[in-house]
Amino acid sequence: MYYLGLDIGSSSIKAALVEMVTGKSMGVVQEPEQEMGMFAQKNGWAEQKPDDWWLYVCKAIARLKKQHNISRTQIKGVGISYQMHGLVIVDKAGNPLRKSIIWCDSRAVGIGNEAFKAIGEETCATNLLNSPANFTASKLKWVKHNEPDSYKNIHKFMLPGDYIAYKFSNTINTTISGLSEGVFWDFKKDTVADFLLEYYGIDKNLVPDIVETFGIQSVVDEQGEAESGIAKGTPILYRAGDQPNNALSLNVFNPGEVAATGGTSGVVYAVTDSLSVKESARVNNFAHVNYKKGATPRIGKLLCINGAGIQYRWLLNNLSVNSYEEMNNLASEIPVGSDGVCVIPFGNGAERMLNNTEIGTRIVNLNLNNHHKGHICRAALEGIAFSFIYGMEIMKSDGITPKVIRAGNDNLFRSEIFANTVATLIEQEIEIYNTTGAIGAARAAGLYKGDFESFGKAIIDNDHVMTFMPLKDKTAYQLAYENWKKELELVFAKEQRK
Repeated sequence: MYYLGLDIGSSSIKAALVEMVTGKSMGVVQEPEQEMGMFAQKNGWAEQKPDDWWLYVCKAIARLKKQHNISRTQIKGVGISYQMHGLVIVDKAGNPLRKSIIWCDSRAVGIGNEAFKAIGEETCATNLLNSPANFTASKLKWVKHNEPDSYKNIHKFMLPGDYIAYKFSNTINTTISGLSEGVFWDFKKDTVADFLLEYYGIDKNLVPDIVETFGIQSVVDEQGEAESGIAKGTPILYRAGDQPNNALSLNVFNPGEVAATGGTSGVVYAVTDSLSVKESARVNNFAHVNYKKGATPRIGKLLCINGAGIQYRWLLNNLSVNSYEEMNNLASEIPVGSDGVCVIPFGNGAERMLNNTEIGTRIVNLNLNNHHKGHICRAALEGIAFSFIYGMEIMKSDGITPKVIRAGNDNLFRSEIFANTVATLIEQEIEIYNTTGAIGAARAAGLYKGDFESFGKAIIDNDHVMTFMPLKDKTAYQLAYENWKKELELVFAKEQRK
């Protein structure tokens, strides 16, 4: 018997099967095999059709069942992870009224910034734990202001994962964790943030019913069975945004535990039991998957670094090299500090941790007589690692004291230079696990029983790859980081003066 896990990304849908008893992954598929498209009517906009997600969910389930020769009745529960901050609005018949405004759409930035000033920084930090910024609530306000005909026909708004659960079950609901990522949750009162809805003029009746993150949220109905191939009556047992779910996939639940990801962008996600927020404009704060009303809080502090793996990929595409392996080999021949060459790797849009400043990518201190592509490769890996360290310093100033760091075995953490640099500078072991969001969501379907110990054991037994230990002598790494930070601060000061 199996659990099914779904990861609803903006690039693709991933589906995973795990054994119920052991938590062992049986297989993962991706649909479509090429990236899903996005609609961008204007610069800074990004939209997708919710029913495209559902189409690819159904295709992925069919492929998994065929590959592993299993029947619909052998799947005993479904867990869903999804791209955060997206907005889906439906009418009374449950039909989407427009395309989803997804996470990377920036049209509501001005609306959120205005709300931050009008409501007050202290109220936002104390109650919302965030600036309203470009989150789901601000996107819904944009629809109200710019598309009144659509707004007046809204029955409920949903997050992307809520919509997929609805398509399985014909039941509309959401979670506290989901509402918090849309900045709809008042942590001080532990209820829906009425004051923000009132400020935006949003009808509270548009908020879906709230269910627990773990437990029977809904069950597959006849239409859901006919379209998805999952048996009628199968429960939806778990739902969470992709970053909280990635933390769950790495067994990160308790204060001091930190999850790191190093893909196209980088993420540091740390769990705390404190509602104190000092960095509400640079760090996001959401209810973690194990947050419960009335209990000691479990808050996920999320710091995003836009310019991470995309920088290394750009070098692969534009240097005279054939593979990441070749780049890593070239970089390994260069000493720590890259002989003074620094790469400031922020060329993927505005960086929230740098106060939403567009720093861009800079290569500095390059000597055309002495330096070559090996220096640039090393400097890029170090620059991305240093940006993680810079982010960790911000997290520490916001009250995070890391006790353990766990990371997925993705592109950046496959590099010894990158992982050793991070581990050495933060003086903390980094445990590497070979897992995915879809596998984590599938395993999480079993957490309705509350057995977190067995859940963690399944991850350690099945997924642990290796542990990077901090080097005893970090002098060269510290000197290189200080040089890099000096260059960053010069660039940052220049951008701030513009």
